[in-house]
Amino acid sequence: MAELKQFKLPDVGEGLTEADILRWDVKVGDPVVVNQVLVEVETAKAAVELPSPYAGVVHEIHFEEGVTVDVGQPIITLRVGSGELTGEPAGSRPPSSAAETPDIPETPVGGGAEDMIPTPPPDGGVNGTPTGAAEAGGQREAVLVGYGVSGERGRRRKRAHPSSGTPAPTAHEAFNVVPGPAVATAVVSPHRAVLAKPPVRKLAKTLGVDLGAVVATGPNGTISRADVEQAVNTPVAATAVPAREAETRIAIKGVRKHTAAAMVASAFTAPHVTEFITVDVSEMMELRKRIGARPEFAGVKVSPLLFVARAVLWAAKRTPIINSTWDEAAGEIVVKHYVNLGIAAATDRGLIVPNIKNAESMSLLELAEAMGTLTDTARAGRTTPADMSGGTFTITNVGVFGVDTGTPILNPGEAAILAFGAIRRQPWVVGSGDDERIEPRWVTQLAVSFDHRSVDGQQGSQFLADVAAVLRDPGLALL
Repeated sequence: MAELKQFKLPDVGEGLTEADILRWDVKVGDPVVVNQVLVEVETAKAAVELPSPYAGVVHEIHFEEGVTVDVGQPIITLRVGSGELTGEPAGSRPPSSAAETPDIPETPVGGGAEDMIPTPPPDGGVNGTPTGAAEAGGQREAVLVGYGVSGERGRRRKRAHPSSGTPAPTAHEAFNVVPGPAVATAVVSPHRAVLAKPPVRKLAKTLGVDLGAVVATGPNGTISRADVEQAVNTPVAATAVPAREAETRIAIKGVRKHTAAAMVASAFTAPHVTEFITVDVSEMMELRKRIGARPEFAGVKVSPLLFVARAVLWAAKRTPIINSTWDEAAGEIVVKHYVNLGIAAATDRGLIVPNIKNAESMSLLELAEAMGTLTDTARAGRTTPADMSGGTFTITNVGVFGVDTGTPILNPGEAAILAFGAIRRQPWVVGSGDDERIEPRWVTQLAVSFDHRSVDGQQGSQFLADVAAVLRDPGLALL
């Protein structure tokens, strides 16, 4: 006998309470197999693909793309098994919009819809967290297959259910660009489903095109690249949008929402101190050329950031307190004897900080390969929550934007962050005494912000001076 199973949105890591539906990979009537990807969701930290724990047929999809869903809400119902259903859950008609999505009863009529939440692995979650921790108080916490449970349950804020009359925004409403006179626009139904692949959505976002106003000519009503380009090239009357209304409204959600909350919490919790230093890195740039030409580094990017990372790891050994956490509850400073090195990466979804686990134990080649993988994964939008958690020290490379320096804000839970500025050819005084002269040299600026509760001025200054010393004379790292 066939039965209906509800798949509820799981907590995909660290007590997150909600996620945005990015992309459905299935539609009503599609057959699915175990571990087939059903949907891609975006949490506050990463985009995650959710696999099916069952084989069956898609019976109902409860939310459209672009809708924000609370953890624990049913997002899809699968029909599992063969034969006839003795009864269907009330309101099982596929919704035409998020506002029409019916409540799915926990105890439906007849065969019923059984909850489907992936079960954590029997040997525990991330870092060996036992699964029993998720069942304290007799309640099981939703987790994704392959991820552990959070150390504490996140507090869920109340959100209006889609059936309450407060419709969730569609994808084009969430990023609502009001175009200027040169961009085509139209009044669109607030619940119209927009069908477009991620590359097409990215193109539309780059060009400032409202997908809800684009005429779709692709298969099954999907919007193609040509459709987006046509929308850009289609002129409209200059009076289509009054000048006073030419503005852009960006929904505060996903990575941007998490980053804003984390930075505000950090700025008002940890007393920040920032110090700066200007350093001649000509020797480092020469070493970079020599190492990049070695056969074992063929196909590996040897960037200046690689040497800054190496210098940070070396300097952290001399000043271990820089790689620590302030534990307010325990009244302790926790000094880490490993470095999970975070590298800030700018992506289409916002700034994220994945980290390289145990970076201090890696060779220069291993570190270069790890940094390359980290960057490629971040740009592809495939950084996992596990890659984003557990960082102990962060480097932010503002130099790639042509910026000399900055005053970076600490990532919550970390004691320090280093900003690496642009490397420029500048006149520099070299030599001493009668041999003193001015030469063009490669020069950069470094800035370190640290938590003054755990790191005092002498320790922060010593750390920054050590990083600069290694970049000035890379041979010091051999001592």
